[in-house]
Amino acid sequence: MRTMFCAAVTAALLHITPTVVLVDRRDAVAQLLPGADKYFAREVHLSDADAHKLHEAVDWSPRDGVLTFYSGRHGTTLVGLLQFVRVDTPHGPVEVTVSFDPAGTVHGVIVTKATVETKPWVLEALRAGLVQHYQGLTATGTPGGSAALRGAVGDLPLYMAQEIDKGVARALAAYRLFYQTR
Repeated sequence: MRTMFCAAVTAALLHITPTVVLVDRRDAVAQLLPGADKYFAREVHLSDADAHKLHEAVDWSPRDGVLTFYSGRHGTTLVGLLQFVRVDTPHGPVEVTVSFDPAGTVHGVIVTKATVETKPWVLEALRAGLVQHYQGLTATGTPGGSAALRGAVGDLPLYMAQEIDKGVARALAAYRLFYQTR
């Protein structure tokens, strides 16, 4: 009972609202890996040194110490790969899906989950063209989608755009450090 009370107080203080699906993961995969007819998951289990390297690069460590990359192929030809990245905000989590083309540049970004509270802010940032600013980024690039929206959206959509930038930065670092080099 005490645990439930503490959890309720914590949730109230952080005012986290339920998570909502903006785009179903299956639909995101179909959009971001067009033409793929086979899909594969590749898990990278991070050692303590690897986790530290990722934390140093983007101030992030996946919850379970595992990075999962999903690749899509058409026959034997690589169409691309993607990663689902969670960013925890004071308003609850947002999930960003980042895909890479075979050359290693960002093919596309879709925000797949947000919270009830943040959904309108995320949708406003997306309507303002946020995800178009990520296309073509290389693994060493710096996401600047939120900077491109400055003055075009309100403060809260801009804040969520900055959080989405973090998700893209995490995917870029994970790709650069643990996929591209293996």
